[in-house]
Amino acid sequence: MDFQTSKNLGGVGALLLFIGPLLGFVPYLGALGGLVGLIGFILVLIALKSFADRYNDAGIFNNALYGFITTIVGIVSALGAFLATALTVIADLDIENWTSATEWTEVITAETAFDSILKLLGGVIIALVILFAFAILTALLYRKSLGTLASKSGVGLFGTAGLILLIGAVLTIILVGFLLIWISFLLVAIAFFSMKPTAVEPPPSAP
Repeated sequence: MDFQTSKNLGGVGALLLFIGPLLGFVPYLGALGGLVGLIGFILVLIALKSFADRYNDAGIFNNALYGFITTIVGIVSALGAFLATALTVIADLDIENWTSATEWTEVITAETAFDSILKLLGGVIIALVILFAFAILTALLYRKSLGTLASKSGVGLFGTAGLILLIGAVLTIILVGFLLIWISFLLVAIAFFSMKPTAVEPPPSAP
């Protein structure tokens, strides 16, 4: 893949990552936003693989790929933790044996309802902690990938985007981090479009 195609794929992919969350606020387009984001990330990965080969540094692609895998593992782990808690609550309430509204009122007392809510809340907290931990790990991997690309390409904006992405991941606990992550996608797009062919390192000479 030539240099121009690689940078365009990366730039368009990063723009799709930037646009995807916006579609989530449009009625009936939430699912489309997720699909757009996924397509964008795939395009970015393809571009990173091309530049990893071009600059002879596998870390550019591998760290981003590991970050993507870590994201999936984190989401699955968080969902698993919450579902395990929810199933425990359902088992404690013995819903399957309810046969009438009278039994329902007998089983669901103020005490059992409070206990169930506490358990569910605990499950939510555990899931969020898991997501937070994996978000930071993922951001570290992405930052490493972008930092290496910045060093190889001479476009320092990649490194800036990676740093903002990491800060955003840390600050997701107070929500403002999501805004920083979103902005980092735009910076990545600008960085890709700013790349110059002259920044390409010459291939190693034959022995």
